Amino acid sequence: MHLSKVVRKCAGACIVLSCLASKTSAYFLVTEPTRSSQWVNGVAQPITWTKGALDGIVMVDVELSRLSQDGLLFVARNVPGTPGALNLMLQDVPPGDDYFLIFINSTHGVLHGTSSRFTILSDSSSPNVTQPSPISSAPTVTVSGSPNPTQIFATTFVAIDSGDLPRWGSASQAWGLGSAMVGCLLGAAWTLW
Repeated sequence: MHLSKVVRKCAGACIVLSCLASKTSAYFLVTEPTRSSQWVNGVAQPITWTKGALDGIVMVDVELSRLSQDGLLFVARNVPGTPGALNLMLQDVPPGDDYFLIFINSTHGVLHGTSSRFTILSDSSSPNVTQPSPISSAPTVTVSGSPNPTQIFATTFVAIDSGDLPRWGSASQAWGLGSAMVGCLLGAAWTLW
């Protein structure tokens, strides 16, 4: 009986250690545009975001969507996750107060974050709020027309090695695999005991 208690405690500890050794996601927060943002056609607008340092997000795909209509405007593919900035120039995008940005890995379908809903004005309109300046160090992408899911991305950046493929040899993988194996062996021994 005493040995089974030790086996149970060791199995539990191995399960806890294997969970702690696995990767966890952090956060992805879109800081611009905000709910009060009013973008004007023909003017470059900054897009900014903050993300976790160890979240494994190396690149994102940025898409512009509208709530009242089906379809997307594919803005940019493989945008570097850091420094977290991009400028967007709109041309002939229909005005509306129901736009939002989607930050996604379109290859795997993983949604990282969305912006607040914001307004797009025609080029002859003037915004009621102070417009933030474009970020000089960030690239500028130009999109035009209505949301259309059959269009391709307006810009595709060079792909960055994201490390998505498993690489054996790291200490956390060894601890995780070893803990799982020990837990399985102890669980089997406990079951057969």
